[in-house]
Amino acid sequence: MFASKGFRFSALLATLIMAFSLVAVDTAEARRGGSFGSRGIRTERSVPSTQVSPNTTAPVQNTMTNGTQQRNTVGNSTTPARPSLFGGFGGALLGGFLFSGLFGLLFGFGFGGFGGMLALLVQVAIIGLIVAFFVRRRQQRPAMAGGPLNYEAQDNIRNYGGGGGTSAPGGPRSAASQRAGRRDEVGITDQDLSTFESHLREMQDAYSREDYAALRRITTPEVMGYLAEELGENATKGLRNEVFDVALLAGDVAEAWREGGTDYASVAMRYESRDVTRNRATGEIVSGDDRVTETTEVWTFQRQNGGRWLISAIQDA
Repeated sequence: MFASKGFRFSALLATLIMAFSLVAVDTAEARRGGSFGSRGIRTERSVPSTQVSPNTTAPVQNTMTNGTQQRNTVGNSTTPARPSLFGGFGGALLGGFLFSGLFGLLFGFGFGGFGGMLALLVQVAIIGLIVAFFVRRRQQRPAMAGGPLNYEAQDNIRNYGGGGGTSAPGGPRSAASQRAGRRDEVGITDQDLSTFESHLREMQDAYSREDYAALRRITTPEVMGYLAEELGENATKGLRNEVFDVALLAGDVAEAWREGGTDYASVAMRYESRDVTRNRATGEIVSGDDRVTETTEVWTFQRQNGGRWLISAIQDA
């Protein structure tokens, strides 16, 4: 039965479908969704909650950052690569069992060959033990040395009420920085917060006017690429997205840190605006409502060697 031509064909088809599905997953993950950009070595981490964004913000969905490579190459960083259940030796071993079994079916052995059902059960049991071993290792692995993963657990011992900590070159820590406590390793100042607010308004205005030069001045090349792609798609569809009357209502530093000579600051911002999409030819509103609405997002900014802050990621909160 297992050696029949029909079963061999079915096994081959299953193998091809599996290989195609792996490629399809990679393609789907490359598409932009509700968040995009890079947060350095913390791109794959959730953003801790703040008073402005009470819920933990999910990791960036669309990014060009390879988190594993960044964690291994950032200067003076002792952060190990995050373990992957199906990566490295575990993936190779599991893949070997799986594909040897599938291709074995084509030639009358493997899962159902000479050992029959007993051999199949033994191989399945071995795979199960391997999976359980790697799951257990992943659960028991300690937090990374490069920074805390469990922010909620540390909130109980963190001092949100006062200063302490270092001051940035631009001046003393802001009240938002003090609320963040030890999550702010940079010391975000009021001047920095003013820059973040200005970038919020400038980006929305430049995006509405489709001013690529203005967008390029305040964003990283990666964020600029995503915005340009979106603007191009809208133009192709004969649409224009306009965001105006932007006013920041509240902001909080979620976390700020250094990676070598680069500073990062993830800031939760709640702002109001008018957000509509119009027909480029007629000006008719085809999406949205011409009224003031509130939006809460987490914006990450980065600066190199004390230079200008640039927008490096935007996430739905």
